[in-house]
Amino acid sequence: MRRLTLTLTPIFLLTLLTCLFLLSPNVVLSETVKSDDLVRKKGLYYQKSSDVPFTGTVTGEEQGKIKKGKKVGPWVRYHENGQLLFKRKYKDGKQEGTWVSYHDNGQLGTKGNYKNGSREGTWIYHRDDGQLEAEGNYKNDKKEGTWVFYNEKGQLSRKGNYKNGKQEGMWVSYRDNGQLQSIGDFKNNKQEGTWVSYNRDGSKNTRWSGVYRNGKKVSD
Repeated sequence: MRRLTLTLTPIFLLTLLTCLFLLSPNVVLSETVKSDDLVRKKGLYYQKSSDVPFTGTVTGEEQGKIKKGKKVGPWVRYHENGQLLFKRKYKDGKQEGTWVSYHDNGQLGTKGNYKNGSREGTWIYHRDDGQLEAEGNYKNDKKEGTWVFYNEKGQLSRKGNYKNGKQEGMWVSYRDNGQLQSIGDFKNNKQEGTWVSYNRDGSKNTRWSGVYRNGKKVSD
């Protein structure tokens, strides 16, 4: 009786191992696709023709890497005119670290930080002419502490405090000529207590001045 002997050549072994590798359910292949070819479902990114979370490199207007459906590492996006729109970083699908955006003329727009997907710390906002528009702090993605706002001329417009994302305590507003416009307190994002408003000539505006309760004027 003849014995059948199978000779395993290096090429055959390499082919066999490659097939086993590709068929393994734990193997995720890296690809390169355009951002327009991806869809987001339940927080994960997929190719339009696939039901497997995407892993690979994304090109096009928005560029970066995705691992098992989640954005990771540095990402950039561009305006239609080719100017950089933003650059930011992701960790396991959540924004992390410095976030910077730009207007389509190249001027700095916004700069701040993310921590575990939420805005945290100091954020600064600029208009497209380079003028400062607003600056303040976030805590767990909500405005917290003192915030300052500026008009189109770069002059102080409003200043006050936030607590857990809501206006709280004294707020002051100014006209574009620098004159005081109004001053008073907020409680839980609503006017509370005595408020004083002024006309452009500096006289008291009796319509808006008075005592407020829960955001409504109750007496002069």
